[in-house]
Amino acid sequence: MASYRGLTWDHPRGRDALVAAGCELDLVWDVHPLSGFESTPIEELAERYDVIVLDHPHLGDALAHRCLQPVDEFLAAGAEFAGPSLASYRMDGRLWALPLDAATQVAATRADLVDPPQLWSEVVELSHRAPVALSLAGPHALLTFASICVALGEEPGVADRFVPATGVRALELMTDLTARAPRHTVSLDPIGLLADMTSDDTVTHCPLVYGYVNYAALEVDRRLTFTDAPSERPGSRPGSTIGGTGLAVSARCEVGPDLAEHLRWLLSATAQESFIPSHSGQPARLSAWTAPAVNAPVGDFYRATLRTITAAWIRPRYAGYIGFQSAASEVIRDVLSGSSSISAGLDRIHTLHSSSRQAVERIPS
Repeated sequence: MASYRGLTWDHPRGRDALVAAGCELDLVWDVHPLSGFESTPIEELAERYDVIVLDHPHLGDALAHRCLQPVDEFLAAGAEFAGPSLASYRMDGRLWALPLDAATQVAATRADLVDPPQLWSEVVELSHRAPVALSLAGPHALLTFASICVALGEEPGVADRFVPATGVRALELMTDLTARAPRHTVSLDPIGLLADMTSDDTVTHCPLVYGYVNYAALEVDRRLTFTDAPSERPGSRPGSTIGGTGLAVSARCEVGPDLAEHLRWLLSATAQESFIPSHSGQPARLSAWTAPAVNAPVGDFYRATLRTITAAWIRPRYAGYIGFQSAASEVIRDVLSGSSSISAGLDRIHTLHSSSRQAVERIPS
């Protein structure tokens, strides 16, 4: 029997189900922190691992470096997944990762302390009487900005300009909320922010943070209630940026029958509706998101946010996007801290985006 090595991220949601299932074949899983998951070059990981858990914006770099192999054959015909989870892994007519885990930015609330707001105007009103925080660490400053633009009626990245006309309004809103937010939250990634919300009462609401079902479990002290991301007005699109993870196979991996069967099983209804949820995982299959048995132990986490993930925006996936995402997030944090004006920040983001797109042409083929 062939042996394989995989890489996933170090959180129960990303680790426990894969490790438990890997015992069925010779597949050993290594883990790295969320920061490594978000920023490590995919071509470096593909040199060392056979199976890699990744985020869809890495696909542009992966295809440019030819370090992954298509995985279409491991997906059962007719399988449906939450929102654009499956679509986010399709490029150039092929599927490059299997949608293992579905997530998007949604609202997280300590509902024992405050009622969840539904509109951005209600989020602002709440922030004047209770602690409200934005998710701003790492790449999440840009992702929060992008999602607010979507809620205001414009998707980023149209044509050659990443920044839409609603960018000014989005940054004004973020600046206003950040001025009243607990200062320590600026440095917290989504895991840190959600853990902070369940550890004490210093943050009551985050309007946009990647949903983690683990913090919605009924047995969690100070558990969180997850609801749809805010809209601009009743019935309008909730602004959110699709996340989640996919299972990719490196180009150097020789996929034997045992690994092929294992990958198919991880995407099956049985695994997605039972095994993965029972091992701290967050399934991607639509049937799991709507199943009463999956929703009951987690306070309807999936059904309460299904509208948001269905309407979620897919990030650009060109080679070099990851670097742009990190640099643009730094610019947004500069604006929010007052060290840069909104207009200068938006101009800088546009320049960074243009430069990153031009760099694609310099990647050797």
